[in-house]
This record gives sequence, structure tokens and C-alpha cells, in this order.
Amino acid sequence: MDICLQTYLSPCGELVLGSYGEQLCLCDWRAGRRHERVMARVSRCLKADFVEKGSTLTLRAAAQLDEFFARKRIAFDLPLLLSGTDFQKKVWLNLLKIPYGQTLSYRETADMLAMPQAVRAIANANGANAISIIIPCHRVIGNNGSLTGYGGGLSAKQFLLELEHQSVSGYISS
Repeated sequence: MDICLQTYLSPCGELVLGSYGEQLCLCDWRAGRRHERVMARVSRCLKADFVEKGSTLTLRAAAQLDEFFARKRIAFDLPLLLSGTDFQKKVWLNLLKIPYGQTLSYRETADMLAMPQAVRAIANANGANAISIIIPCHRVIGNNGSLTGYGGGLSAKQFLLELEHQSVSGYISS
């Protein structure tokens, strides 16, 4: 089985959506130094090659992203396939618990996982997330409240946080 890829042009950068069977395995920023590593890891973990063709699931993901950027969606309803170590998967699943429009620091994330000494490892796992936005790694910020590294770049992270903050502040459509 191949990984079906589709490009998605978001208001803050180009994403690559990927599905493997009936699960989304990629929503990764095309630009950035970590993109090739993410793609190689997903291909290796799934023992699959990439093929440039959309699928029912990548089209559904694109539609939900459109709704997210239009402030009409605060949660995604997509079957996800995580490609990484058990530790990385634990971190990524924890990111799904961060409420829309809110942020946590890396230290708070480590405390939520009952791993207070693992802040750096958690930051590295956060940075390896292959399903950006849908698994909201953009909601994790520095311990001092600063924006820190992000696969889509800090301007994309700022854009996403502002979008969510504006929505929570009363602008979300019903």
C-alpha cells in the first residue's frame, strides 16, 4: 500500500497531507528543515512509498482544514496514524488534550505527562510531529511564554495562535 499525498495551501504556508489506507499520517509543512526527516520517518515506519494523488481522506482533511481556517471548526474528526516511537506517540496524543485557543509550556506538558525531567525530550517529540495543526503542536510555547521553534516557522505558529485566540474571543461562526 502507498501513502497518498496531496498539497494543501493554507493561509500560513504549504502543507503536505498524506493518507495510508483509511488513516491520515501526514499534515506536514513543506518548507522547513525537518520536512525531509518527517517524510523519511513516516515512509520507513509504514514501509510504504509516496504517490502524488489525493484520496478520500486527504480531501476530507483539506475540507476540515478549510473550516478550521474559516473559524468554523475547532476540532478535527479524522482517523490518525502516528508514525514514531512509543514516547513520541504518547506526547502527540497528549497534545490533542490541549484545548483550542489555549497554550501550554513545554514544562506544563512534561508535568501533564508526569515526566518533569523530560522537558527537552518532549520538545523534540513535539518538533517531530508529522500531523501539524490537527495534532496541535503549535499550542506549545516556551516556559517564559515566548514562541519557540515550529515546523511551519514562527510566523505560521503566530498566525495559528492568533486565529484560535480570535475565535475563542467571540468570532467563531456557529
